[in-house]
Amino acid sequence: MLTLLSLGFLLVGCSNILLPAPPLPASLPNGVAAGDVTQSSAVLWTRSTVTGPLTFTYTAAGSADGQRIVVAVDDPQRPVTVTLSGLQAATRYIYTAENALGERASGRLRTPARLGVYAGLRFAASGDWRGDLAPFAAMSNIPARDPDFFLLLGDAIYADIASPAVPGKTAENLAEFRRKYAEVYGSTDYLPGSGHNDFLIPSILWPLPGRSTENEWARLRAATSLLAVLDDHEVTNDFAGGAPAAADRRFAEESGLINDSALYEAGVQAFQEYQPLAAEFYAETGRDPRMDGERKFYRYRTYGSDAALLLVDSRSFRDLPLARAQMDNPADEARFLAQSYRPGRTLLGARQVTALLEDLQRAQQSGVTWKFVAISVPAQYRGLLSAQDRYEGYAAERAQILAFVDDTPICNVVFVSADIHGTLVNDLSYARSPHTAQIATSAFEVSVGAVAFDPPQGPVLVRHGVDAGLISPAEAAIYAALPVANDPDSFVDDKDDWVKAYINRQLAALGYDAIGLAASGVDAALLQGDYAALHSYGWTEFAIDAQTQLLTVTTYGIPPYSLGDLQTNRAGGRARPPAVVSQFQVRPDWDC
Repeated sequence: MLTLLSLGFLLVGCSNILLPAPPLPASLPNGVAAGDVTQSSAVLWTRSTVTGPLTFTYTAAGSADGQRIVVAVDDPQRPVTVTLSGLQAATRYIYTAENALGERASGRLRTPARLGVYAGLRFAASGDWRGDLAPFAAMSNIPARDPDFFLLLGDAIYADIASPAVPGKTAENLAEFRRKYAEVYGSTDYLPGSGHNDFLIPSILWPLPGRSTENEWARLRAATSLLAVLDDHEVTNDFAGGAPAAADRRFAEESGLINDSALYEAGVQAFQEYQPLAAEFYAETGRDPRMDGERKFYRYRTYGSDAALLLVDSRSFRDLPLARAQMDNPADEARFLAQSYRPGRTLLGARQVTALLEDLQRAQQSGVTWKFVAISVPAQYRGLLSAQDRYEGYAAERAQILAFVDDTPICNVVFVSADIHGTLVNDLSYARSPHTAQIATSAFEVSVGAVAFDPPQGPVLVRHGVDAGLISPAEAAIYAALPVANDPDSFVDDKDDWVKAYINRQLAALGYDAIGLAASGVDAALLQGDYAALHSYGWTEFAIDAQTQLLTVTTYGIPPYSLGDLQTNRAGGRARPPAVVSQFQVRPDWDC
């Protein structure tokens, strides 16, 4: 046993106060992280720029004794992980990583309560950030909220967009993917006085000892544990892992599937390396070539009897997307809808769908109140614009899952997604075939906004609408003149209301419900803002009350900023405290 002498932060009693951490040592530039936490296990993570032995020390909070695990660092660009076992449920642990130079970084995690215990739960969720838009002020208040874990919903990097880590090109090999992650998870340092070259430089690439650096990611990762979902930009935009490599010219192979290609393997290996996730693989059954032997990111985790979390991989096994629907072309819209219901067409792969349905039923039978399905792309209806990349483009499988939730029934199912760079909340309905009546379910979805991607969803939708001829120049001018002012009504006096009305017109034309939960069967109350927040950067908190099991969903946001803002303004997006832009509550349904 070993006494734990040094911590990177101090816990004050049982409060949620997190005192500022000291600057990260140059040789541990990404700090530390913990993830894949269960009631009895966890994965610890760090990256050291010096080789040699690295020691992880961990102890239960309040205990004087710690245990240690020593691992070898042989590659400064490859992080190292260790798996802890024998942990106690519902316990906070403190851990420290110390490398061969004697430099240290510390973090904390909390193990979940066991089934049968209603302890309450609070977790944070977001996704989608570009490394060149660091230091990610939108997440600066997450540590003070003291979440049980942070849910990373994909696009942890933008490998297919050039940045200082990989200038002038997209990532094409393992070394370049690793540099992309090091950029996102590293500190930023402003270098003034160099004329037009003034900009924020990731200090992970060019360490500058003694300089003041900012690293919101490191603060967050040290403050809680993580779970991560894969999406497309970890490899390349809108890829379909279960499709033939020869069908997508971005992949060099002429045979095999995309999820066996060199580009995919490099991107997904880097994703695995830079997340505190245990390396799991699907068994070789000989019956499912798209999944046999592939990395397994699917997870089922429980948090007392308050919640179950089911993480699905919506990229690695999906079929090729359909050809985009030609908006305002009824014949082509009908073609798209018919093809989306083609039997056997899959987003998740058959084995993952089976696991998802079995675990939803297991959670229901175990008495778990809330079931959260974490998926990188939205399951809610958004209309046919860009639907080929969302679950709308795989409608038969989507209907299979929602019918199972409805028919079993599985109560209090919440899909949590990202990818669209904006917050949208809606109930989930389905049809068994195209052009038939929608069937309501008790499930709903929260699509969360981006931490930092310029521009956010609102301006993008308007630009696409103008390009497609769906929005006139005069209408676009009205939108441009409106303020950003989140409010609970639908009167079009702000940008979010304008875009919400535009989306709702498309939904109504297809027979789908309007954005929000007001007209749904979900027992929800809007407290602040609206069910749409499409003009900010931010994150969303999900909090379950231990006694009532009431779910409160709060989205925090800051005004969006561009790379130009960071280059010309030293504060850039840093000094903007996140504020509530949307908040609603949902009472659990015990008899769905």
